[in-house]
Amino acid sequence: MPTKITLSTFAGLAALGLLLGACHKSTPPPPRPPPSVTANQPAQREVVEWDEYPGRLEAVDMVEVRARVSGYLQSVHFKEGAEVKTGDLLFVIDPRPYQAELDRTDAELKQAQTRLELAINDLARAERLLKSKAISEEEADSRSKAKREVEAAVQSARASVEMAKLNLEYTHITAPIGGRISRKMVTEGNLINAGQGQSTLLTTIVSLDPIYCYVYADEHSVLKYQQLAREGKRVSAREAQIPCELGLSNEQGFPHHGVVDFVDNRVDPNTGTMRARGVFPNQDRFLTPGFFARLRVTGSAKYQALLVPDQAIGTDQAQKFVYVINQKDEAEYRPVKLGPVVDGLRVLHDGIHAGEWVVVDGLMTVRPGAKVMARKVAIAASNPATNGASVTQAN
Repeated sequence: MPTKITLSTFAGLAALGLLLGACHKSTPPPPRPPPSVTANQPAQREVVEWDEYPGRLEAVDMVEVRARVSGYLQSVHFKEGAEVKTGDLLFVIDPRPYQAELDRTDAELKQAQTRLELAINDLARAERLLKSKAISEEEADSRSKAKREVEAAVQSARASVEMAKLNLEYTHITAPIGGRISRKMVTEGNLINAGQGQSTLLTTIVSLDPIYCYVYADEHSVLKYQQLAREGKRVSAREAQIPCELGLSNEQGFPHHGVVDFVDNRVDPNTGTMRARGVFPNQDRFLTPGFFARLRVTGSAKYQALLVPDQAIGTDQAQKFVYVINQKDEAEYRPVKLGPVVDGLRVLHDGIHAGEWVVVDGLMTVRPGAKVMARKVAIAASNPATNGASVTQAN
């Protein structure tokens, strides 16, 4: 017989089904906690911006050593690539022909001096005889003119002797400046030519201490420096020597200190740049002419700046921004304008204020307007200075 289901039984079964369905429903997840971030207050510091330029080291003095007399190269008296002092003997050209020439001119001088003594005696006798009317005035005048002629001959002979002495000295070629010498361009036994425009190059010498670094400043930077000078915020390099710093390609920072001592008189219309020069001491000979170098000069007046770690700065397409934690522990999106780097910290010209807390760690987990759980630490604890440099700004 079929079982009869009463209304009360159906109601009981429905209640049981609802109870079982409720048991199978998933429990909603608890709300996600705010992201944990690290925040710093911006450091406040008085800074000066530096403009950086690539350059090349050049010697203050560079001399091409050439012969002033012709002859056979007899000997070489230096070590190639060594450092020489002013006056050191470098080359000797065979001096014998010039010694013979000096002996000849010296003998001619003595002959002229003997003729002069005879002419002086003849003139003295003529003057005595003229007083007693023993000779004519014409004869006395002739002897006077003969004396003058011989005096001129003596002067000519003396000049020839001096020239012969110079030529003999020129056979011993000495270092005109102190510095590092190159290799010998001519070996012993070769004929040296001293003809004008065809003088034989023997070697070169470059000075070492001090040393120059030449750079080229762009037109925009030159205009900026002129504006700063007009406003009295920065002295012009034309009026005073301004400090500059230099670093080589394998050096961190700018360990070499010097001054800018020259700025050219015009902007090159082909490149739109102006040449300038820094001079640096080089007692240890570490700086070598021809090296590539980085030179920087002060590019602004001193000003108070706010600085944050570079990792606090985010990029939104072309816009740079930071997150600032407000009083409600919410992250505020702040566009910022970047300045130079100072001791590993980035200068921000606008966008933040002193005393605000800037997110420096956990930036990728933050969303604008969202709450955050911030661990607030001092900026020096998480971002110590990296190299002690003041400011570096590349152009």
